Amino acid sequence: MNRLLKSLRLHAGLFGEYFVQFLKVRVSYRGDFLVSLATSTAATVFAFMFVYVLFRKVDLSGWSFGEIVFLYGFSLIPFGLFNVLSLNLYEFGNTYIMEGKFDRVLLRPVNSLFQVLFENFRIESFFEAFTGLGIVVWMAAVMHLHWGVTDIVLLILFGFCGSIIYVSVFLALSTFSFWFEDRVGVHPPFWNLLAFGRYPMSIYSGYIQFILSWIVPFAFATFYPGARLLAHGEWRRFALYVPFVAATCAVLACLLWSRGVRHYSSTGS
Repeated sequence: MNRLLKSLRLHAGLFGEYFVQFLKVRVSYRGDFLVSLATSTAATVFAFMFVYVLFRKVDLSGWSFGEIVFLYGFSLIPFGLFNVLSLNLYEFGNTYIMEGKFDRVLLRPVNSLFQVLFENFRIESFFEAFTGLGIVVWMAAVMHLHWGVTDIVLLILFGFCGSIIYVSVFLALSTFSFWFEDRVGVHPPFWNLLAFGRYPMSIYSGYIQFILSWIVPFAFATFYPGARLLAHGEWRRFALYVPFVAATCAVLACLLWSRGVRHYSSTGS
């Protein structure tokens, strides 16, 4: 137990150092940082406006316009938090495996997964999470949702668990690079699936619902928690499983990572 606590303190301290140092470097190039921030902001705003305009004219049986906007806003919270780290996972095959950078990672006396996840941060992606939180608060006020302390705690918990699910799924996909060397990897099709989990499962066929719930559990990252916060019908009961799904995804992804590291062979570069 003491050894575990010592390791946790070490990595917590290293995380702070990683983040502070990266933030200093990122902000030092102010022009590049501001352009990236403006681009991320514009993309988030335009995507939201598209959804806002589209669903004012599209009727989804059983779901009001306000609820759809709420679900979309909530989805931005875990997605924004995930995006802070997503670049490290998306470029893992190219940067770490194909270019041999993973050799350097293994030489350091720090957990390899920790190094890969927290080597770079997309600071501007925090804006997505803040935008999503603003939309949630706005729509909660518009729809006169009466939230107590429990609901606020659940909002924080669900946002955190959703980001863990996203990170875990794409981490598991990244581990394929240990066996199949490819610069792009298998990420692109799953990026397209992210959007499906933002909308009510009732609009999809049973086959799609099953995939988004139990194969690639993006619905547990966004829709089911959102339905619970909205107290909407039968769908909200699935929110009870969100922490368990997040924990299971994280454990499976870490096991795949450990196995992949054991399988890894140096490029020799």
